[in-house]
Amino acid sequence: MLRAETSGAAPGFAVRCGVMASVIKSVTFDSADVLGLARFWAAALGTDVDEDATADRAYVEAPGWGGPNMWFIRVPEPKTAKNRMHFDLRAPVTMADEVKRLEAIGATVVGRFAGHTVMNDPEGNVFCVELGPGD
Repeated sequence: MLRAETSGAAPGFAVRCGVMASVIKSVTFDSADVLGLARFWAAALGTDVDEDATADRAYVEAPGWGGPNMWFIRVPEPKTAKNRMHFDLRAPVTMADEVKRLEAIGATVVGRFAGHTVMNDPEGNVFCVELGPGD
């Protein structure tokens, strides 16, 4: 049974059986081009790369919507398999317009479907763009 914690926990945290649940603080990407990938995701989500970013690690703070922050860490090995997890982005107006915007900053289209478009970021990480309120 889930219930809201009322005895000192941060607002919005859910508790199960009296124990505070975890929250997703950040999502970390292994990357060959840390700054390039961080800049792509910052532009895609309408935020900035942290000023202390380096070629080895970069941080992108979630925009005002409260999602998890993003870390980008340089690793020597390339991506070798399909993602087991991916982001679903909601287009701000129309899916077609958002797909064009994301292509202009480095994403590529993998597949188009009635309700979503599958894309790759510049390092081949899969994500989807869903219909927006204007669709």
